[in-house]
Amino acid sequence: MEPHEYAGQDAVGLRQLIRSGAVGAAEVEAAARRAIELVNADLNALALPLFEPALAHDPAGPLAGVPFLIKDSQPFARGVPFAIGSRAIRGAVAGVDHELMSRFRAAGLVTLGQTTTPEMALSFATESVRYGLTRNPWDLERGVGGSSGGAAALVAAGAVPLAHANDGAGSIRVPAAACGLVGLKPSRGRIPCGPLIGEAAFGHSAEFAVTRTVRDAAHLLDAIGAPPVGEKYAAPPPSRPYTDELRADPGRLRVALTTAAWSGVAVDPQVAAVAVNAGKVLDWIGHTVTEASPAVDPDLLVEAMMLGFIAAGAALLRAPRRPDPALLEAVTRQVIAETESFTALDMMAAVDAQHQVTRPVGLFFEDHDLLVTPTLGRLPARHGTLDYNDPKYSTRSWLRHIFEYGPFTAPFNVSGNPAISLPLGQSREGLPIGVQLVAAQGREDLLLRVAAQLEQAVPWHDRKPAIYADTASPR
Repeated sequence: MEPHEYAGQDAVGLRQLIRSGAVGAAEVEAAARRAIELVNADLNALALPLFEPALAHDPAGPLAGVPFLIKDSQPFARGVPFAIGSRAIRGAVAGVDHELMSRFRAAGLVTLGQTTTPEMALSFATESVRYGLTRNPWDLERGVGGSSGGAAALVAAGAVPLAHANDGAGSIRVPAAACGLVGLKPSRGRIPCGPLIGEAAFGHSAEFAVTRTVRDAAHLLDAIGAPPVGEKYAAPPPSRPYTDELRADPGRLRVALTTAAWSGVAVDPQVAAVAVNAGKVLDWIGHTVTEASPAVDPDLLVEAMMLGFIAAGAALLRAPRRPDPALLEAVTRQVIAETESFTALDMMAAVDAQHQVTRPVGLFFEDHDLLVTPTLGRLPARHGTLDYNDPKYSTRSWLRHIFEYGPFTAPFNVSGNPAISLPLGQSREGLPIGVQLVAAQGREDLLLRVAAQLEQAVPWHDRKPAIYADTASPR
């Protein structure tokens, strides 16, 4: 299998080739290994050398033979080291599979390696002291977003068709937007977070993946999206397979559009224009589009998001071996210090803020079927824009800083709504611009129907970044 043949296929395409006998799973894996090594020399997106052999998986699974990568945070895979992007976590090896990892194996995904993340996955820039800069295949001087930045870089560069990602404030959608990908954050309770975690970031964090196509997102969601057993949150099961939604008519929807950030931070005109154009396309398709926005208080949002950061600090403080503070980056040290001083009253205030964000979002979707916003407020940031190792930040000021860059994603982690970023435009410089769609709790079906309409109306598959896995072959 030649590099251009491999990189030109999404996950579903590769699986169809394997099933038809046109290519063998071993040949696909070999092509993936060559592609990853080719682009990673420029991108620095792998946390470890490639696994040899690939992690065990079911050869009869629905995505059997499809190359895949996991993130250096979770899901934990039995026997695989992890560091969560930190120099201070040394010698940690997962003793059991995360439930999600078991589902990836059952789906037949061929896990070949582990991708970079910022320390503790608490930044919108994948630029840790441990791993260095992960570079954007569209422009090596720019970042890939975070925290699932290594995954996004390698998928965007054609090295793998999809890769695991998770999202506690935008960490699937932000790198998807920065790298020109599809990034679906499922509803709270759609994907398991156990058994090692009882409630991921107080319910703010969701597990899934970044993909290049909407159909790959639908097929993966069908493969791994069964309601978790015994967990605090469980999203309602779908009425039919998500892949059926790709061809389903969503009807005439009530679509709200906003390009104004709730914090009042300025939004790049090029970014706003792509979101506005998405609204025009949806209107042309036949939906009713109006300017409207849920009432999100930016100060309450920051207070609610403290829960996720305090959860990260508590995990470090409760670890069997506490990390050496001298080896931690500055914001992590601050998060630990504030976690130790956080009181029960502080916790209750943060939980109350969570409710005060969630309620107006829920009410908004009583009157609207879909919300359209930019994903990021700016073009992909230059390296160093978000310096996680700068000691000037408190936890709250760091949250406000990253929300200046990505002001549109976090409310829907707090509320638990499903949201998807689609690569619907490019800047004058040729950089990708993402548009976020948000639906009511449990309505991934609706998101996928509309995402499929937009993918057909505004296709992005012919766009390739400068660093791409078929560079060695003629295009």
